[in-house]
Amino acid sequence: MTVASDIEIARAAKKKPIREIGDRLGIPEDALLPFGHDKAKISAEFIDGLKDRPNGKLILVTAINPTPAGEGKTTTTVGLGDGLNAIGKKAAICIREASLGPCFGMKGGAAGGGYAQVVPMEDMNLHFTGDFHAITSAHNLLSAMIDNHIYWGNELEIDQRRVVWRRVMDMNDRALRDVVTSLGGVANGFPRQGGFDITVASEVMAILCLATDLADLQRRLGDIIVAYRRDRTAITCREIKADGAMTVLLQQAMQPNIVQTLENNPAFVHGGPFANIAHGCNSVIATTTALKLADYVVTEAGFGADLGAEKFMNIKCRKAGLSPDCVVLVATIRAMKMNGGVTKDNLGSENVDAVRDGCENLGRHIGNLKSFGVPVVVAINHFISDTEAEVAAVKDYVASQGAEAYLCKHWADGSAGITELATRVAQVADSGVSQFAPLYRDELPLFEKIEAIAKRIYRADEVLADKKIRDQLRQWEADGFGDLPICMAKTQYSFTTDPNLRGAPRGHSVPVREVRLSAGAGFVVVICGEIMTMPGLPRVPSAEAIGLNDAGQIEGLF
Repeated sequence: MTVASDIEIARAAKKKPIREIGDRLGIPEDALLPFGHDKAKISAEFIDGLKDRPNGKLILVTAINPTPAGEGKTTTTVGLGDGLNAIGKKAAICIREASLGPCFGMKGGAAGGGYAQVVPMEDMNLHFTGDFHAITSAHNLLSAMIDNHIYWGNELEIDQRRVVWRRVMDMNDRALRDVVTSLGGVANGFPRQGGFDITVASEVMAILCLATDLADLQRRLGDIIVAYRRDRTAITCREIKADGAMTVLLQQAMQPNIVQTLENNPAFVHGGPFANIAHGCNSVIATTTALKLADYVVTEAGFGADLGAEKFMNIKCRKAGLSPDCVVLVATIRAMKMNGGVTKDNLGSENVDAVRDGCENLGRHIGNLKSFGVPVVVAINHFISDTEAEVAAVKDYVASQGAEAYLCKHWADGSAGITELATRVAQVADSGVSQFAPLYRDELPLFEKIEAIAKRIYRADEVLADKKIRDQLRQWEADGFGDLPICMAKTQYSFTTDPNLRGAPRGHSVPVREVRLSAGAGFVVVICGEIMTMPGLPRVPSAEAIGLNDAGQIEGLF
């Protein structure tokens, strides 16, 4: 059987006008700010009027550690949302916006696949509604104002050696990781060492995704620590007087975007922090708005459950007062084989023993998710090469872990291929059995919070951090930041900091390279191992194959 490519399927979509999609959720046309005919933002005034409505059920989709075989977490998120609507439920989807870095690097698009996609795909994977550009501009406005303050006399007595606010751009560019600014003479300012992160790692991105409204956004922006004086006292964005202008730049970006799936179901696409270097969830305002408008909200958290789901629980839910009713853990037979030692070239051959060996990674994630008190259902994202014996092996293993697994064929069949999972997830969500609780208490010391994640989620024996890092954490506690949660920056490919170590290793160490205080976002970033906050392009970037065909259509993006 020949299946059309993702882009061919997306181009053939029978999209409805965005006002009709909004109408399905009771959003009046005058509350939609359209970007063309197929996407819109939802007005802040309308959202503000929803506060007294009850919340629907919150369903989180997460996955095992990613492998080159592919897991299909976003595809499953979209498919499950369509599946819930297909069985008569009023459901909406909440996912993140795509970064240009991975699109032109190695990942390609980020809007699902096959017959479980969100459209318009080309727009979503490129400029969309301009949110990322607004975040980049707001971030770099602050950078410019810091250097300008120093140039015009440095009234705040900024120690130029201790400027901690870096610049950002939404592209993978390793050459910008460490740079020297202001070369070229007196007119260009005072030379100093700086650097760039990718936009999705920006604290401004995290703030936009955690803020509840414009007032909260400006307060959080003002709290950003940008530099220190010689006496080590902090200087904030508010003192630089940039928070007001940054809020102006972000006013429209704060409004959630609404689009549709191939089956014309509503999808909120807003915010886009990576889960390996940031908190990996779509915006709080999009999720809370969807919960007021739909009976079931299906959202996702980036990469494996050890990163995205952990941060969803410990950061997003903690800060926003959310409580998931069910977690769907996505796995594939192919990924189980890779975790069981099979090379990518041999994944098409049946190997039940390798599947069983690779299930240990799946089991670790099931146990971790259950430790938050939330029921877990496993979705086996079907590939055509999967055999009945291999699927049975995964189902038997999952049952031995006290959970259920369902084979899902949404990639090929859309909602019709995932109705069994959708029915069970709705039952679990409605059952009220979830007893969600974060992994650690607010008052736990910062280093002990790091240890809690490393030991209870990664199963490490110890956290390695030198005296400088431990002293910095203690200083932040003395400064009043001890109650903040932890945002781990770590490779997504393994429970360890070694991306090549698959399965469910134990007895390893987690080396902490650096810690960063995100006072505005409200968490402490802990950078582990060799993870980079500005990725580089691969040897053969996806950009080499992207272009326009004779019909003016985009080719190579997906």
